[in-house]
Amino acid sequence: AAAAPPWPPEGAAGCGLAAGRSYSGGGAYPNVSLTCPLPGVPKAVFAAAESRERFETRVTVLENGLRVASQNKFGQFCTVGILVNSGSRHEAKYLSGISHFLEKLAFSSTAQFGSKDEILLTLEKHGGICDCQASRDTIMYAVSADARGLDTVVNLLADVTLQPRLSDEEIEMTRMAIRFELEDLNMRPDPEPLLTEMIHAAAFRDNTVGLNRFCPVENTDKINRDVLHSYLSSYYTPDRMVLAGVGIEHEHLVECARKYLLGVQPVWGPGQGRAVDRSVAQYTGGIIKVEKDMSDVSLGPTPIPELTHIMIGLESCSFLEDDFIPFAVLNMMMGGGGSFSAGGPGKGMFTRLYLNVLNRHHWMYNATSYHHSYEDTGLLCIHASADPKQVREMVEIITREFILMAGAVGEVELERAKTQLKSMLMMNLESRPVIFEDVGRQVLATNTRKLPHELCALISQVKPADIKRVVTKMLHKKPAVAALGDLTDLPSYEHIQAALSSKDGRLPRLYRLFR
Repeated sequence: AAAAPPWPPEGAAGCGLAAGRSYSGGGAYPNVSLTCPLPGVPKAVFAAAESRERFETRVTVLENGLRVASQNKFGQFCTVGILVNSGSRHEAKYLSGISHFLEKLAFSSTAQFGSKDEILLTLEKHGGICDCQASRDTIMYAVSADARGLDTVVNLLADVTLQPRLSDEEIEMTRMAIRFELEDLNMRPDPEPLLTEMIHAAAFRDNTVGLNRFCPVENTDKINRDVLHSYLSSYYTPDRMVLAGVGIEHEHLVECARKYLLGVQPVWGPGQGRAVDRSVAQYTGGIIKVEKDMSDVSLGPTPIPELTHIMIGLESCSFLEDDFIPFAVLNMMMGGGGSFSAGGPGKGMFTRLYLNVLNRHHWMYNATSYHHSYEDTGLLCIHASADPKQVREMVEIITREFILMAGAVGEVELERAKTQLKSMLMMNLESRPVIFEDVGRQVLATNTRKLPHELCALISQVKPADIKRVVTKMLHKKPAVAALGDLTDLPSYEHIQAALSSKDGRLPRLYRLFR
């Protein structure tokens, strides 16, 4: 047998390779350095990282005003969709609930596809799924599929958006689906969607983002094809649309957009040039109360106790303003959640609403901060829930937290909130559909996209003084209040307003002769 080569090889000792070390197995195991190249091994040729340009967001504007935006991403699948600058905020001159109808009618029969099943079978060939979501200011038609099926996907999206059949049968099915959804909304144990509607209606009474996102029951029978066509001809115009894609080559997407979205006559005929509602949100503040028996919301072996839900909000700012970042950091710093959330620091257990509210007041079931932001306004609110007998105390705890926001901001808690916001941003942007929505929404609003590293740099720059400045400005506004459940002990709106104008956030004392 040939003799084994000596170990370590000559010249290796200087590189920190120790002599063989004996283990219980009896054989010698070489202690190989992880920092020096192995002797006698050819030099490795590494793949060079390509220039960053390939992963920048690129935007092209077509001749008809349609914007095409894309972001390349490694992988076999892509997410492509059309975002339209249209939502419940644009329904002032129309019947309320049109956007809700359009969301439910999406991906039904079109000029090319005879039924929803045909659309799903077409997507299935490329392993695709589709979805449509309508919000207050945007409606989004999206498809995730194999990137090789891009041509089919863009053709399908163009047809779904501009050539829907809106047959009587489909509209009738949509009416039933909406009635069921409204019924379900009122029976759910989680009142979050309902409260969000109420706080918007209270903050922006009868205008723009304060208009109802869900179709009112009385409008379900009034909305028909003519009403929908009249709305679509005003709002579904190329200059109000963005075709966004993630995980595809920009040139290919532009080519498909030219093929299927340029010079296409929509089914409702040429745009009638009717005035688009460009009204700016008017913050009014106010209160909306819904007395409701919540005692039997969730029966069963472990029923949820009867709770009263309160949401108090104040106007923040639009996502186009510089103060948007300090508000996002403030929202993260307030944090909060339910009293049954498990987990450590990563779950926001060190946020103010946990430390100062849920940990100190065991009877509070929930205290969560939310920040809603739109192109011309925003709303920062705190949702809290507790037993109906403790409503007054709960409201005072929340008003106190609002006042304390303008006080001293600890360096540690601010850094933690900033780090948490950055990590949340980066973790969310790992997901392709989230990148798609981010690209689409930013390009729809600003024609460009701020990249994650730019946003992180802006978050890092937030100082305690910025938080104090935005809060002081916010506290000068009238509050918006939404209340749901047994409201016997709810303080009056004037008292809540007085508490938010005071130094300590306390409600005015009630002197009752007989308790």
